[in-house]
Amino acid sequence: MHPNEQLIEKFYSSFKVLDAAGMASCYHPEIVFSDPVFGRLSGAEASTMWKMLCSRATDLKIGFTDVRAGDTTGTAHWEAQYKFSKTGRSVRNVIQASFAFRDGQIIKHNDSFSLWKWSSMALGPTGFFLGWTPFLRGAIRKDARRGLDLFRQRQK
Repeated sequence: MHPNEQLIEKFYSSFKVLDAAGMASCYHPEIVFSDPVFGRLSGAEASTMWKMLCSRATDLKIGFTDVRAGDTTGTAHWEAQYKFSKTGRSVRNVIQASFAFRDGQIIKHNDSFSLWKWSSMALGPTGFFLGWTPFLRGAIRKDARRGLDLFRQRQK
């Protein structure tokens, strides 16, 4: 198994047991992370996001498959199942991840998933009918960012 495949497996194995420090150890200090909810996060912001998600998790189940990596890039398929805290609704998010590596760590991490499907599960009818609109997508991103900023302030 390629060392970068092992790195991806370490990242998700750490996530499965809510070990945010283990996840952060896989990231390069100059990490750039992006996904449809949080948008673009760089450096410590990305590690702090995982720390926030791990610290808030009460019923999170993580699974990952199809880990592939070479010297410079890699991919993985992963799924998260949980109850969305704001609505209590069940979410099963299916994510395709891509990675780039530098100095034996992840320098770039992009998670792709349907924000409309996510909002339909997390927000119910509102998400189903409005989850495709720029207005609701912007509100979701703004709320996620506000939560991360508050969490980061409390960590200081």
